[in-house]
Amino acid sequence: MDRLIIEGGKRLQGEIGISGSKNALLPILAATLLTDEPCRISGVPCLRDTSTMIRILRSLGKNVNFKNDEITVKSSGHVNTTAEYKLVSTMRASFCVLGPLLAKFKKARVSLPGGCVIGLRPVDLHLKGLRALGACLDIDKGYVVARADRLSGAHIYLGGAFGSSVLATANVMMAATKAYGITKIESAACEPEIVDLAKFLNKMGARIKGFGTPLIEIEGVRRLQGVEYRIIPDRIEAGTFIIAALITGGDVKLVNVIWQHMGAVLDKLEDIGADIEKADKTIEVKSSRPLRATNITTLPYPGFPTDMQAQMMALMSLVPGVSIITEKVYPDRFMHIAELNRMGAHIQRQGPHAIIEGVGQLCGAKVMASDLRASACLILAGLVAKGITSVSRIYHLERGYENLDEKLNSLGARICREKE
Repeated sequence: MDRLIIEGGKRLQGEIGISGSKNALLPILAATLLTDEPCRISGVPCLRDTSTMIRILRSLGKNVNFKNDEITVKSSGHVNTTAEYKLVSTMRASFCVLGPLLAKFKKARVSLPGGCVIGLRPVDLHLKGLRALGACLDIDKGYVVARADRLSGAHIYLGGAFGSSVLATANVMMAATKAYGITKIESAACEPEIVDLAKFLNKMGARIKGFGTPLIEIEGVRRLQGVEYRIIPDRIEAGTFIIAALITGGDVKLVNVIWQHMGAVLDKLEDIGADIEKADKTIEVKSSRPLRATNITTLPYPGFPTDMQAQMMALMSLVPGVSIITEKVYPDRFMHIAELNRMGAHIQRQGPHAIIEGVGQLCGAKVMASDLRASACLILAGLVAKGITSVSRIYHLERGYENLDEKLNSLGARICREKE
């Protein structure tokens, strides 16, 4: 197991390319189960989660080849409709194979999922949606066992306690592509990753309308075909690099980015004083002005993303004044607070609120990552901290960031890896 050793105080400067979106890629890979024809997906990031989904597809009978930034998925002729615990338990998005398996093969046996420990994330909305389409579902020894002689279109409300669910929307939408009749998903997730999945499915021959809005309509079709498709850039990686520039007082240009997907993040950063210039597929960050304290509430898209909450907390811990971050998507997603405080931050948690009193300096320390975005948060803090920061358990980081340490080093950071 590796850890990152960060020498703080290095100003970031230069140009960096943004990788393809992990959160768009994983459901799209699951969607290849809906066809026997070859699919080629480009812009693929080399991540631990990518490897996990490839292993799942292979276990289900697909031939998968990953070279450079392209994945080709073909049918092997062998079909297995059981997604095993040892794979699904490591990554929550792998639960998205349930809908495609059920739609294509009329049955599925999929382990209940795992992933980052960021609070309770039940699969009740997934099951509710699939039952509405006519599936018979049981929980047996940690597996969801699903059967359906025929899926039929339905009007499905997918709103949950904390808003819409991206993965539940994806799972139900994929299943509905081969259901008989019309399916309407109300309170559907509006994230760009759902839009990317819908575009991929439509290119396969699906008939989906309304994606990007809270009401998605799917007309079922009998057959889906193989396609070539390029996934969108990762808006969370882009946001992380913007904050890396700001926290180090640097000037960084991001290329291969869709800034229109980042409205809430860019609006908040500009509101606190960040100098951000947006062009066609680029964002340029200049640290030319002091930043101001602010209040942030995470919400489903198009609100401020929960996946940027931890990184923003690292930045606000150094901004004079008092900032408050309210987490309304995963209220327990605050495990990084204790680690930031070890580095000299002044942060208190009160229920779903983090109250951040800005300090003048963070100090390097030994810290431990609890989840994917907390890993990025601690690295950002280490970039600006006085002295040396050691971040352990970075396997979380490798689930969702492609060579983050190498990319930061190319901008002037000083980060090395060593075995724990």
